[in-house]
This record gives sequence, structure tokens and C-alpha cells, in this order.
Amino acid sequence: MARIPGSGLAKGLAVTLRTMTRRSITRQYPEVQPDLPPRSRGVIALFEENCTVCMLCARECPDWCIYIDSHKETLPAPEGGKPRVRNVLDRFAIDFALCMYCGICIEACPFDALFWSPEFEYAEYDIAELTHERDRLREWMWTVPPPPANDPAAEPPKELPKELPKASEGELKAR
Repeated sequence: MARIPGSGLAKGLAVTLRTMTRRSITRQYPEVQPDLPPRSRGVIALFEENCTVCMLCARECPDWCIYIDSHKETLPAPEGGKPRVRNVLDRFAIDFALCMYCGICIEACPFDALFWSPEFEYAEYDIAELTHERDRLREWMWTVPPPPANDPAAEPPKELPKELPKASEGELKAR
């Protein structure tokens, strides 16, 4: 069969005309906010009161995008005791231009000072402005949703026995 010249162009125009008459289903982002799933990951928030400046988050970060500065402060000694020294947080910053949002810093924090916030609107025109200091990270803390409730149908946790079973004399000799 011989092809008719321009048949491909006609088919393409027919598809274009069919789609032009359909109603658009695209949501325009700034006007219509997206429906985010619960506990979605947006930006990392800092709960400064829980931060003990242990530096685990900065050490575990594969991108080295967390910057922490601190100083030691000596607290007055109680009567008959030694003076206590504690770390005081001076600077906590995350460079989101380097961050790959892996969440290792959040998992590594033993004091629950870092959380995922669902905020995702923090774009900047200058890449240098993507380094957010602790004040901005603290603001995002109040957008963190509460943890999900425990499932009432879940199995109860397996508790450790209060007392470990005593080893018999034969087991002690074998050791």
C-alpha cells in the first residue's frame, strides 16, 4: 500500500485537536496546595531544647551539611559537690543545597532533637541562602505533626523477664 503524503501530520493534528477540547486536569500548584500523605518528609526541623550538642547528627551525615558550634559553660557547684560543665549550642545550621534528605541525622539523634516537617516551600533564588540557621529550623518544629497513635489491634510488646533465669551448676562449670 502506498502511504499518503502528510498522513502522519494529519493524525498528529487530530490527536492535538481531541486533547484541546478536553478539560484540563492539571492542578496549578501555587493556587491549589497538594494533598501530602501523612508524615511526609519535607524539611528537617530542630527542637533546640532537646539538643545536647553531642554532634552525632553531624558525624553521621554523609553529605557533611550540618554545622554545629558550641561552647562549654560551667554551672556553679552545689554545696559539697563538683561544678558541672555542659555544652551550650551556639550555632546549628543545615545546608539544604548539600542535603540529600536521607534522614540519617534524624535516626542518629538519641535525644529526639531533629524531626521531619512536612514543609517543602523553602526555595531560594540564591543557593547560599539554602543554609538555614537554628532560628529557621526552630520555626519549622511547630509544623511537625504528632506521631501516629498506637494500633489497638497490634500485638503487645514482648517484655523482658524481670529476673533472668538462674544458671544451674552444670552450666556454670561448662563456662
